[in-house]
Amino acid sequence: MIYLDNAATTQVCPQAAQAALDAMTAHYGNPSSTHGPGRDARAALQNARRTMAESLGATPDEVFFTSGGSEGDNWALMGACRLMRHKGRHIVSGLTEHDAVRKSLDALETQGYEVTRLAPGPDGAVSPEAVAAALRPDTVLVSLMLVNNETGAITDIPAVARAIKTADCQALLHTDAIQAYMKLPLDVKPLGADIVTVSGHKIHAPKGVGAQYIRSGLRLSPLILGGGQENDRRSGTENLPGILALAAAVEAYQADADAPARMAALRQRVIDRLTPALPDMLVIGGGAPHILCLAFPGYRSEVLLNYLDGMGVCVSKGSACKRGARSHVLQAMALPARIIDGAIRISFGRFNTEADADALCDGLLRACATLRKAL
Repeated sequence: MIYLDNAATTQVCPQAAQAALDAMTAHYGNPSSTHGPGRDARAALQNARRTMAESLGATPDEVFFTSGGSEGDNWALMGACRLMRHKGRHIVSGLTEHDAVRKSLDALETQGYEVTRLAPGPDGAVSPEAVAAALRPDTVLVSLMLVNNETGAITDIPAVARAIKTADCQALLHTDAIQAYMKLPLDVKPLGADIVTVSGHKIHAPKGVGAQYIRSGLRLSPLILGGGQENDRRSGTENLPGILALAAAVEAYQADADAPARMAALRQRVIDRLTPALPDMLVIGGGAPHILCLAFPGYRSEVLLNYLDGMGVCVSKGSACKRGARSHVLQAMALPARIIDGAIRISFGRFNTEADADALCDGLLRACATLRKAL
């Protein structure tokens, strides 16, 4: 099997798997317990927090562990609006956000908030100028993803932060950095966001674990109430196997410093090989090293996916959360239906090779040739 759907989820790396196993079998104490195993678990938890903080350019007291990206996005939006509720009820976001943000925005609208959803430019990213034009005196939150999960388009979050500051706007800035984390340089201080969401299973850690950066001094109210873990920000006994696996995956990614460049080279290899053979093919958006969105007008993406799947090559139509529905991201880019319906997403991970890229190209060329004859 050739797996090229790493934007949906990734193979767990050996270091992360071993860290999770050790946590479940040897270091299984509750970090809140005061006996020896509990103290050992607490120390391991804090070491993992330091690893995450260093990877983000943050301090350990600014990092909180979550169950993943959806919880992080929900917490960011709900918590920020609750914190700022006496200052206004206007939110700025984008039409191309992940459903964890989109559906949180829908819920906030039922609570009386007004949401301005900005369209992306031709590159698939929301421009800082569009954000600046949408800001109002009652704007309390701007939420935009750093890297789009379907097209790889990169939004200039530092410029958005500057636009908010220049407008003397009170709004907090949240960015879903899940697809950017470990693929692009990510330092929260120059990034300028108040809240940053990352997830483990996009970087070869297990599913069900993530982290939230919350700027020091920002008292974001908790989404989950209970025993007061995570410094009263996120209750519930910490998922220590997942957290230690996440930290191990981060360290493994950092040790493999050339990984983003390798993924970018594979992305370009596919483009260079397919473009001369398939002149009608379109590259949509782009910017991130690991995501490649291609459109084959006149073909159906489901048929191409099934053909590739039969050859043991795994790609997708777009976000796994859409479950076959037409991409809201490509619709927001105002692309024609024949382009949207022929679009596929290829996404590379640390373990992909040139042979994987070549097998994908072979499969697509054979699929298009076969389907062309049938048509």
